[in-house]
Amino acid sequence: MRNAMRVRAVTSRLLLIAGILAAFAGTALAGHDGFGGRRERILYVWAQDQAHKAPDFLAVVNFDEDSANYGKVIKTVPIPPPGNTGNEPHHCHLNSSRTILACGGLLSLLKGQNGIFFFDVINAENPRFLFSTKAIHSSVTDDFLPVEGGGFLITQMGAADGTAPGRVAEFDGRLHFVANHFGTLSMFREWPTMPPLDGFNPHGISARPDLNIMMTSDFVLPTSTLAGSSGPVLRGSVRIWDYRARRITKSIFINSPDGGPALGTMDVKMLPRDRRGYGYVSGMFDGYIYLIDPIAGTAVPAFDCKTVVPHVDTPVAGGMGQLLATPESGDRLIFGLFQAGQVGMLDATDRANLKQLSVVSFGKDAGPHYLTLSNDGRRLAVADYFLNQDDAGIIHFEGDHKIHVVKVGRDTLTEDTRFNLDFNTAFPTGPARPHGLAMK
Repeated sequence: MRNAMRVRAVTSRLLLIAGILAAFAGTALAGHDGFGGRRERILYVWAQDQAHKAPDFLAVVNFDEDSANYGKVIKTVPIPPPGNTGNEPHHCHLNSSRTILACGGLLSLLKGQNGIFFFDVINAENPRFLFSTKAIHSSVTDDFLPVEGGGFLITQMGAADGTAPGRVAEFDGRLHFVANHFGTLSMFREWPTMPPLDGFNPHGISARPDLNIMMTSDFVLPTSTLAGSSGPVLRGSVRIWDYRARRITKSIFINSPDGGPALGTMDVKMLPRDRRGYGYVSGMFDGYIYLIDPIAGTAVPAFDCKTVVPHVDTPVAGGMGQLLATPESGDRLIFGLFQAGQVGMLDATDRANLKQLSVVSFGKDAGPHYLTLSNDGRRLAVADYFLNQDDAGIIHFEGDHKIHVVKVGRDTLTEDTRFNLDFNTAFPTGPARPHGLAMK
């Protein structure tokens, strides 16, 4: 009797294991490319109604190249009230387990609303809004860095009132504020515990945990962009962090080759596989891309966007540099130029002397801003919208509201013209402004 029970138990376990292996095999066949990465079939777009009447929303878009509905909106997930309009949807990012999508509201502070939003995306085609929250000592949520265990580090560009200093907020894998290092009750943690008072307004964030290095880039004093201000107070600095300790170890204040400080260091990206932990930061208003050496604590100009071919004359020198993307090869850098309407790829083999390889042009003032790469590095999604504060501020960079897909080769960029998504016409509520992008 006991032997029969044991046989049945062993058989059940074997069947369970076989089922699990079959499920994984099916996933591997159906959901992965041939290069060890997932082949994404869904594109998420974090967006807002241009008229601020309909709720801010997450658009779910068919990203399957084999589908007849490629590039079509599957559904939208609106933010429920209260605080569901006027947040200025900004960046978003999947966590390390690809189960949670975190999104930020850049201007939520102006209406006293939560500015951090979480969606459950376990069912990729049917995301579910979870909840919103906000920080205590900081606001003006910008970028998200997924960390081990399913949590996030989040750049908060401003203090609680939108001034300086900002912070980097942290959530663990349960989307709880991180417990302090003394193991006491769970406490909200915003880094660093004593932030610098020299213009710390972090926007971009990138990390190499294997090297214990993180970088953040300071961009602009948020309150200086509001209506009635004399003009934006631009930052030109990168902070080097001890990643594990969440502590700033160096502050690099960048000098432009044109004289004076770099103007508006919006985004920073560390190169994968670079043994020295090198990274790049772009100066939005001075037209240069700078090489950051975290060990030496230096920044040197590595590329002048005014030299991009074909050249487009724009009010801002270099076409107004935007976000950066770095393929896993670690020897290429992709960048966007808002006013020039271009996305380019640079050869980063010679780290301090970037060379143009390829450029795609969407048209002057098209407004490419947000960039995100597929896991295999072969597709780049681009959103044409940056920020329009309407009556609340002095920043009005609208773009044309289109989403593009660019095919990424070793040395080439080519627009995928099959993907045709225009947020001016895609929704019955009227024109919408697309910003953050994520793929699953």
